[in-house]
Amino acid sequence: MATASETKATRRDFLYVATGAVGAVGVAGVAWPLIDQLNPDASVLALASIRFDIAPIVEGSSVTILWRGLPVFIRHRTEAEIEEARAVPMADLKDPQRDEDRVVEGHDQWLIMIANCTHLGCVPVGEAGDFDGWFCPCHGSHYDTSGRIRRGPAPANLVVPPYEFISDTVVQIG
Repeated sequence: MATASETKATRRDFLYVATGAVGAVGVAGVAWPLIDQLNPDASVLALASIRFDIAPIVEGSSVTILWRGLPVFIRHRTEAEIEEARAVPMADLKDPQRDEDRVVEGHDQWLIMIANCTHLGCVPVGEAGDFDGWFCPCHGSHYDTSGRIRRGPAPANLVVPPYEFISDTVVQIG
């Protein structure tokens, strides 16, 4: 025959629970600073995104700015440069990508790219090379007016960072 036994909370049970709770709070108090120190520094967070006023950049010229320690080209393209970039057949490209996919819709005249050659990280020279885009003099990579690799050892197009237009004259990168 089974018997039901009643359990009665004792002082010892209370001490076990209280000790466990204090121990858990103590472990959390020690672990929190260790976990919190893994967060990025304030200087890194400040560089995570940058806003830049593009109004002074005249059509047909470009500027180079720094974002996260990387040079970034901001090019105000002419209508002829845009048409030239869009007329290139995809079969002629080492890394096929449409010009429309490299710019923000409605702001086709603005091309924003990280200014590091995808071969070995050199900074290409603007408005140079066989395709009137960028030329990396270190190893001879030629990029077109959309920053796409056309000739040379570079394996990929110049990288387009994440960006958005805050207004007609201010762009936020990152």
